[in-house]
Amino acid sequence: MPAPAPQSPLAEIVRFFLRLGLTAFGGPAAHIGLMEREAVERRRWMSRERFLDLVGACNLLPGPSSTQVAMVLGYSRAGWLGLTAAGACFILPASLATLALAWAYVRYGNLPQAQGLLYGAKPVMVAVIAQAVWNLGRTALRRWPLALAGLACFGAALAGVPPIVVLVVSGGLALLAQWKRSRPGATLGFAALPVGLSGGAGGAVGLLPLCFVFLKLGVVVFGSGYVLLAFLKADLVDRLHWVTEPQLLVAITAGQVTPGPVFATATFLGYLLRSWAGAALATAAIFLPSFFMAGLVGALTGHIRRWKLAGAFLDGVNAAAVALMASVALMLGRATLVDGWTWALALASLPLLVRFRVNATWLILGGACLGILLRGFV
Repeated sequence: MPAPAPQSPLAEIVRFFLRLGLTAFGGPAAHIGLMEREAVERRRWMSRERFLDLVGACNLLPGPSSTQVAMVLGYSRAGWLGLTAAGACFILPASLATLALAWAYVRYGNLPQAQGLLYGAKPVMVAVIAQAVWNLGRTALRRWPLALAGLACFGAALAGVPPIVVLVVSGGLALLAQWKRSRPGATLGFAALPVGLSGGAGGAVGLLPLCFVFLKLGVVVFGSGYVLLAFLKADLVDRLHWVTEPQLLVAITAGQVTPGPVFATATFLGYLLRSWAGAALATAAIFLPSFFMAGLVGALTGHIRRWKLAGAFLDGVNAAAVALMASVALMLGRATLVDGWTWALALASLPLLVRFRVNATWLILGGACLGILLRGFV
């Protein structure tokens, strides 16, 4: 019997990221944990060191970091076509699910009940993030200065320091240390680059103003999908008065209970503002900048690593990125592991992931189903 034909890289990308987009609950750190498990451990697309470099570089970009990591992974396998396929397959399931919730909200005045799904899926995601932090940490914190930097970044993240500041300062200090080693007695100055949010004109909600607002958000929001929520409130509620706080809260909930990137909240808000056309335009506008920025990361990261100073900067950024993931795991764990059932789901998932290497997708789906069943009893 002839062996099955090998799968083309593009088909592999489509299958992987479509499945991930349909099942990746838990936010950016959980998404990156799933990608590390699949792309590095199971599929051997790249080394863990290369994966860390891509994660660190994407964390420095504005926009949805986990979506950009997905795009860069696609680029590494099949160039710009792979990047486009990976991004589309990861984004579309979340956007379509969020669009369905927006339609239900507008038609019926509330969202379908989804708390049980999150009740069971999130403990599994805590275990996935914990495993990723352990795997990536062994590579990123391989030297004691990087381990100390990681601990300092972890403390800074817990203290509320913005993620972009943690990443840049850690990378800058690592670069300075490398500079000192290579040129004793030299000094290095740093210039702070202000990151601001430009204002826009208020008025009636037209498609063009809507497009500009969400395009701007895709360019200026640093940190993660969760940082987006503060920008949305500042722009859409406080400045433009396009939506109310209760409406924004519902949109945020829709982005949380659907798999994939939290930035899909834009789809919900676009639908509220201008129906189907608004949903499509808001989604395209907020994600479009990431396609170009992720392509540059995919093309340049390998070359940057060859320059010692830039490589040192990436080492510092990688240590900070792992620390940020650890802080997210801790905060998500505090919010998620609230009773015996959630603790049991998380603790049972760890050996299944580590020892038996069960596919995380099935664990997430199993946890979601259990959560729906258990929600009636707790």
